[in-house]
Amino acid sequence: MAVKIRLARGGAKKRPYYRIVVADVRAPRDGRFIEKIGAYNPMVPKDHPDRLKLDEDRVKYWLSTGAQPTDRVARFLGDLGLAAKPAIPAHTKKNQPKAKAKERVEEKRMAAEAAAEEAAAASAESAAE
Repeated sequence: MAVKIRLARGGAKKRPYYRIVVADVRAPRDGRFIEKIGAYNPMVPKDHPDRLKLDEDRVKYWLSTGAQPTDRVARFLGDLGLAAKPAIPAHTKKNQPKAKAKERVEEKRMAAEAAAEEAAAASAESAAE
């Protein structure tokens, strides 16, 4: 049975609250789980002690039995030193500029190069006189 350590969403609309649970990969996100091992409340400040609560002994146990944390949970565990912290991909397709924005940047670069060439030619002419 493949087991994941993941977030199960709770709370009201626009007021999320997450339980950190160990669940079978086939179970729904907010559905059946094996064990609740913590909670995450993104609505409180980052330095607040109630933002992330974890039962570290149970996390270590489930990691030792082969449970795989999801990316977000792995980042939490990495911050606490319980698991390797995954790297955030620097370049994804979503954060790249679109075609028109790339064209505008290229046009500005070409205009700047042309202006620099004209200024160099003008300074060379004035120096020759």
